Amino acid sequence: MRLFTTICIVILSLFIILVDLPENVRVNQTIAGRKIDFTINPLSLNAFGVKRDFRTHLGLDLKGGSHLVFQADTSKLKSEDVPDALNSARDIIEKRVNFFGVSEPSIQTIKSGTSYRIAVDLPGITNVEEAVRLVGKTAQLSFREEVAPDPKIASETAGLKLFNPVPRLTGKNVKKATVSFNSQNGEPQVALSFSPEGAKLFGDLTQKNVGKQVGIFIDENALSAPVVQQPILDGNAVITGSFTVDEAKNLAIAINSGALPIPIKLIEQRNIGPTLGAVEIQKSLYAGVVGLLAVMLFMILYYRRLGLIACMGLIIYGLISLALFRMIPVVLTLSGVAGFILSIGMAVDSNILIFERIKEELRKGREFDIAIRLGFGRAIDAIKDANFTTLIVAFILFNPLNWEFFPQFGLVRGFALTLAIGVATSLFTGVFITRHLIRIFYKETK
Repeated sequence: MRLFTTICIVILSLFIILVDLPENVRVNQTIAGRKIDFTINPLSLNAFGVKRDFRTHLGLDLKGGSHLVFQADTSKLKSEDVPDALNSARDIIEKRVNFFGVSEPSIQTIKSGTSYRIAVDLPGITNVEEAVRLVGKTAQLSFREEVAPDPKIASETAGLKLFNPVPRLTGKNVKKATVSFNSQNGEPQVALSFSPEGAKLFGDLTQKNVGKQVGIFIDENALSAPVVQQPILDGNAVITGSFTVDEAKNLAIAINSGALPIPIKLIEQRNIGPTLGAVEIQKSLYAGVVGLLAVMLFMILYYRRLGLIACMGLIIYGLISLALFRMIPVVLTLSGVAGFILSIGMAVDSNILIFERIKEELRKGREFDIAIRLGFGRAIDAIKDANFTTLIVAFILFNPLNWEFFPQFGLVRGFALTLAIGVATSLFTGVFITRHLIRIFYKETK
């Protein structure tokens, strides 16, 4: 059983080392007079059957990105309707940003005097202008039927097609919009799938307009106006318009996320460069290394051989925590790094309790195996209570279910998440790994 546990720990250690390796490993060697220079990702190799790339995800304050502030126009809303409209706009913007592929965006509503604003943080975004258009786009999809030109209209508009909006048939009736490709010419297009009510309304529209054009508009911009060849009753339609793939993708995102309930206007755009993030990362790593060395030095000086074993467990703890950050993945902000550094100090709490209990049993004349069993058994209750209370606080700070009776702490959520992962990992390493390391090494040198 002990051999099996040792093998499991070795396999776990090898796996987390592979996960913790840098995203890119540079190979620069000269072999047989030939210079070899290339970059590999160890886990992109299929040698171990692992095809997923594990990367460290950094937040806006560490990676850089864009900070956007939009002014919300609530002048046409009743005062009691403003909070709901702002929350709806925030949720829609968050959907659009998530569809856009930005990791760990931060979208917050802000009240400044009598005005309302929506702040959007986009970590690592490269095409800021495209993101601004996507976030602020009203994207009201509508369908319009062709009507004959009014003879009273001025001559300069004569001959142009006019369209009337179809009541009740809007983007809200679209269940899903996806990018597809025309089977004849291969051009990108947007395929629409209507809800049951939307399918009925669209079917009625096409039945009435066989041989006529049906206009498809985003806001006041006509995307396409195909001629209805036959009634479309299956609840599916296609928007064409000589799109590029990116244009079709962004249109599908805008339709899926819905129309903003209130107009918004960009009033501030601030780019946060990676230089600031690099400085903060360097300082955080320095603080982490100093804190880790200080804890390890204390454990070795005070507990000697037991402390050395605890340091081995602490190193394994750090590797496991980093591996979890990459596998979940956790987006590390500066507050998240602070939570991880704090958990380093807390990681030795269980070891100290266990060691003190073991020393007490040894002073009573217990045999080594019995002292270990009793020491771990009597310390485990205190360890569980201490870690459980910390996890409760981390849960409240993180508020994963967005319960209204819990306060919203914003960036502190990163701190709470890394702290919770650190506490849970320290409980595992302190009780399981450290105990096994003591059985292997300490008995042989006592």
